[in-house]
Amino acid sequence: MHNKVQFVSSMMARSLPSLAFHVVFCISSLLCLSTCSVNGMGEEDTHHTFSVRSLLPSTDCFDDSKGTTNRTGLKVYHRHGPCSHSEKATSANDILAQDQSRVDYLHRRTISASISKNTINSPSTSQIDDEEYSRSASLPARSGRSLGSGNYVVTVGFGTPKRDMSLVFDTGSDLTWIQCQPCASYCYSQNDPIFDPSGSASYANVTCNSPDCSLVSSSTGRAPGCSTSTCLYAISYGDNSYSVGFFVRDTITLTPSDVFPGFLFGCGQKNRGLFGEVSGLLGLGREKISLISQTAQTYGGVFSYCLPSTSSSQPGHLTLGRSARSPPNVLYTPMLTDPNASNFYYLDLIAISVKGTQLSIPPSVFSVAGTLIDSGTVITRLPPAAYSALRTAFRNEMTAYPTAPALSILDTCYDLSGYDTVTVPNVALMFRGGAVLNVVVTGILYAGSASQVCLAFAGNSDASDVGILGNVQQTTFEVVYDTSRSLIGFAPGGCS
Repeated sequence: MHNKVQFVSSMMARSLPSLAFHVVFCISSLLCLSTCSVNGMGEEDTHHTFSVRSLLPSTDCFDDSKGTTNRTGLKVYHRHGPCSHSEKATSANDILAQDQSRVDYLHRRTISASISKNTINSPSTSQIDDEEYSRSASLPARSGRSLGSGNYVVTVGFGTPKRDMSLVFDTGSDLTWIQCQPCASYCYSQNDPIFDPSGSASYANVTCNSPDCSLVSSSTGRAPGCSTSTCLYAISYGDNSYSVGFFVRDTITLTPSDVFPGFLFGCGQKNRGLFGEVSGLLGLGREKISLISQTAQTYGGVFSYCLPSTSSSQPGHLTLGRSARSPPNVLYTPMLTDPNASNFYYLDLIAISVKGTQLSIPPSVFSVAGTLIDSGTVITRLPPAAYSALRTAFRNEMTAYPTAPALSILDTCYDLSGYDTVTVPNVALMFRGGAVLNVVVTGILYAGSASQVCLAFAGNSDASDVGILGNVQQTTFEVVYDTSRSLIGFAPGGCS
């Protein structure tokens, strides 16, 4: 009975009469509340009590590169965390403004799309947990805020011999690209030395008549160009940032034992925008050109990550393949596909609870535009009606604390500078199939400073705008993407 409820098709559920829908949802919710609490909390735990200092960056870094873990490779650091590799920082206002630019870009790409439910696979949980792939690699990831970017950063090697590059990793992009020489007057300043193709013994340009050249258009939305028979790419982003250059092949090194010759990526000759000091971008989307697709024979199209919070003194990770990381307590929800934006990872958000009580939000509020999960968006965006209900419930529980002015897109803020400890209500996001994401404190609150601590959610301007599960709400969870089974999973304590 549990498996039948857990993987009910969203198309079927939405076609049922309202009463029948609520019956299906309530059964799933009851099963989940009794057996599937994502963070291990019981129903009696309806609040978080925490130190205000825990919302602010730590000053101690405990990044032991050797460590005792069996994971190898890419670590993830928070951009404002103590293990940041740069002294430069971007203000909270600037980060949130850049975040809104990204959201506007995603909305433009998805506004005319309708989610296709025909691509959902419904495997049993036992099938998922029992299957392992032959190889796995784990890459340390750090936040990009210290590098001037709103996203998390990992380091990978390019070329032979390899040259390490710090890249933003992005589930909303497919094309991987790095800045390449010669581009002295057309490249932005980066922390790593700019990659020199002439120093790599394995570098090769992709020719215009190669079938690989045609892959550029599916990832960039633009047809490839040619320069003396060499394939060219051009890609732009929502904040008017862009990269233009040669489409090439070279060796990419994820870990010492995970080396992939002939990896397709962009060698940027002209790059501008808000990339900060990172060397480029690592595309984790769903198209053929992404890192996930190009390494699928090795990793089976499975990857996971844990994003550390601002206050974390230890790194997170980006892991490819199931065998190294298969959380026993992961809860899955179907991975949906929008045929008009097929590179994005969609899931089915169906309800929100505050302090253990489900908010009175009609299911149609979430189904109008759907919800995608994105590692590059900072703040979760909700349909206007859903955000209004969440904001009202949260404010009702926070009347003991003085309010503060809005912080950019965040309109529910408090001055907590006079408090050592604070109590806030739990917030949980409920997904189709029984998965529940009990958001941790650093995903409920976003701190510009102790005197300006805000509810870390925002509302879309229109009900037709796609909802987005941002990276702040994902922090500290193991987030699993299984493209082979069309599932997305969540497990607590992913960074430990």
